[in-house]
Amino acid sequence: MTHILSAVAWPYANGPRHIGHVAGFGVPSDVFSRYMRMVGEDVLMVSGTDEHGTPILVSADAEGITPEELADRNNRIIVEDLVALGLSYDLFTRTTTVNHERVVQQMFEVCRDNGYMVVHSTPVAFDPETGNTLPDRYIEGTCPLCGNTSARGDQCDSCGNQLDPQDLICLLYTSPSQRDLSTSRMPSSA
Repeated sequence: MTHILSAVAWPYANGPRHIGHVAGFGVPSDVFSRYMRMVGEDVLMVSGTDEHGTPILVSADAEGITPEELADRNNRIIVEDLVALGLSYDLFTRTTTVNHERVVQQMFEVCRDNGYMVVHSTPVAFDPETGNTLPDRYIEGTCPLCGNTSARGDQCDSCGNQLDPQDLICLLYTSPSQRDLSTSRMPSSA
């Protein structure tokens, strides 16, 4: 008997999942895990809701609630849906748990401490009123490629090109300020 980890994609908790999402991440891994169990393998199927990032912030802002309230509600809905579909998770958790944060921090520190990370400075936009950094999606302006006046800092929905906020012309966000943020990342391969 071998030990098999079935590490399923973590769906964003920015909204309920529809059947297309579940067909993409839940069903294939469930079929694989069930088959491996049927042939006698020891399988651990794990996943959870991803409760960090821009999709959470954007959805919470749109609803006028905190990101935590949105994630709590959608985690419950997603878990109920997966249970109702009969998917065979051994562990379905959340990226906001203390355990998850501890494990991710340990993994990051091992990579950093062993030279697998480089530290560099990145310009980021922030709200001068709150001091919070702004997701690129919140920065709006004119696309330098097609001239669309409602392009966002991550992409232009008109021409489909990916953008950086500093590429936009005539920024529309009310008084974004910029500062450098020290970040760590994996080095680019040559």
